Amino acid sequence: MHFADTLAEAIDRCGAPACVGLDPVLEKIPQSSLDSTAREGGDDVEALGDFCIGVLSAVRDAGVTVVKPQSACFERHGAPGFVQLERVVAEAHRLGLLVILDAKRGDIGVSAQHYAAWVFDHLDAHAVTVSPYLGPDTLEPFVRDGRGMFVLVRTSNPESDTVQSPILADGRSIAELMADTVREIGDHRRGGRGLSDIGAVVGATKAAEAAALRRRMPDQFFLVPGFGAQGGTIDDVRRMMREGARTPGELGVVVNASRSVIYAPAHPGEPWQGAVRAAAESLVRELRELC
Repeated sequence: MHFADTLAEAIDRCGAPACVGLDPVLEKIPQSSLDSTAREGGDDVEALGDFCIGVLSAVRDAGVTVVKPQSACFERHGAPGFVQLERVVAEAHRLGLLVILDAKRGDIGVSAQHYAAWVFDHLDAHAVTVSPYLGPDTLEPFVRDGRGMFVLVRTSNPESDTVQSPILADGRSIAELMADTVREIGDHRRGGRGLSDIGAVVGATKAAEAAALRRRMPDQFFLVPGFGAQGGTIDDVRRMMREGARTPGELGVVVNASRSVIYAPAHPGEPWQGAVRAAAESLVRELRELC
């Protein structure tokens, strides 16, 4: 099935374009989760996987249908970390969740082919984030039928202005150049819902540029980081939406929240999974206001 159609349907099932990022850090995992893994004879790296699997169950129960594992949080632990990432993605598949791997890959030639093979053929992610700064040809290995790609266009980190904001001789910013590239690559890859399977990463904290970027990419999904803990608001997301959408999935946005959900503080006596589920439910309720 076409990836953008699959993503739109997943969002429609949720009723909101909500995505929860899985950014597990040992120092932030609830002690009760670490203790549970230790009782089963597991080590700290296994605790990362156990925690994420608990998060997956909690957010699925809250109605979320899309998750975004941060590959770096697992890779830093070497081979055992990769094992846990594979385990988490497999569990997401079992629960019927759509997986966007946040890996930001970007390399030339056969190296990009190797990365794409790992992401799609081995890990079996539905989509991946990629960096375009080595040129458009580095994106081609990630163009797969039934799979998606989100190209870094306007990222949420403050220092991205240094690279993405400068104006070129033709009057476009570098971010606008990247937006035009994304549209060109994805123009002939639209599905039945009118959206392309080649999308763009556009941070909620850069909403002042959102309308201009949307005009350049009218049929792209925007993967929107920076919402919640980083300061992005519901009004910022509204500036990114496609006009004339009939359903939440056709708004053309998928809004990610990570820390504000997975590390939601629990009330005394409340299981940590309950706090995660409540935070995910709050995210879904807020994003339903877009529809």
